[in-house]
Amino acid sequence: MLVLGIESSCDETGIALYDSEAGLLSHALHSQVAMHAEYGGVVPELASRDHIRRVVPLLREALAAGKCSLDDVDAVAYTRGPGLAGALLVGCAFAEALAVALDKPTIPVHHLEGHLLSPLLSATPPVFPFVALLVSGGHTQLMRVSGVGQYELLGETLDDAAGEAFDKSAKLLGLPYPGGALLSKLAEQGRPGVYELPRPMLHSGDLSFSFSGLKTAVLTLVREHAEAMSDEFRADAARAFQEAIVEVLVRKSLKAMKQTGLKQLVVAGGVGANRQLRATLDDEARRRRFRVYYPELEFCTDNGAMIALAGCLRLQAGTPAKAAGPFAIQPRWPLMEMAAGGPN
Repeated sequence: MLVLGIESSCDETGIALYDSEAGLLSHALHSQVAMHAEYGGVVPELASRDHIRRVVPLLREALAAGKCSLDDVDAVAYTRGPGLAGALLVGCAFAEALAVALDKPTIPVHHLEGHLLSPLLSATPPVFPFVALLVSGGHTQLMRVSGVGQYELLGETLDDAAGEAFDKSAKLLGLPYPGGALLSKLAEQGRPGVYELPRPMLHSGDLSFSFSGLKTAVLTLVREHAEAMSDEFRADAARAFQEAIVEVLVRKSLKAMKQTGLKQLVVAGGVGANRQLRATLDDEARRRRFRVYYPELEFCTDNGAMIALAGCLRLQAGTPAKAAGPFAIQPRWPLMEMAAGGPN
């Protein structure tokens, strides 16, 4: 079974081909970071227009790399949501039109489910069940994953997600877009222990998160040093911020492992590429004798491969999400609705 995956939820256009037996055959990706950098953030209208320009050339690239033709495709999976409405509509419209032309079914895919299952693309994937730490954009969640569509929410952020806190704190430190990734690199140059920032909800007794207070603490620190915003200060502040985020994410993840009794942890989403987070979790895994899995770095960002994979797994399980109509995108879409196959 060969599934074509199309991702267009925000500022990356991704196309991929996933075969149920051979695995990932190819994937092509275009990032809009350079275009949006001029404006200091994603401009939705520009994002939508760029998806329109990129989707056909990327499709041709993926087909050539996978040595396939459109006639070989058995189903077309696309990101239905959540995401930017206009960007989602581009991928949805293209997928639905292509499916009609090929007389093939479409599979609407939840963007976060794609991230959640992306470690299964690795050469040594986890097996169900496992605990998942999903840290992607505006989402920070801990879940028990028993199978495709079998998700139990253990805890989530009550306000700013980890990714949002990275981006907003980077802006406070005067870093250009995309700030979160630049803050992570800057933190590697900072000295540990120079500044102490709060660890929100670290001792809350549950698995909930809250990072808005940490962002406010960075703002206070910046104001205190407004007259001497040196490169050294920025690096040390970035280090303090990252240490706070990582400690909270790791401690909550360990609590989830203990609570569920599981011995596998999956980390997925953009923040999952953070080196300090990976190193700290790897150390804890060795000490506490559990295994931790990450997607390959190229699959931490938004990509078509995770959409093709999720679509294929949904099709194999017989639980593809049902769309209300051919262009029924869902910019806001709670992941837990996918647990029963998605809304009608």
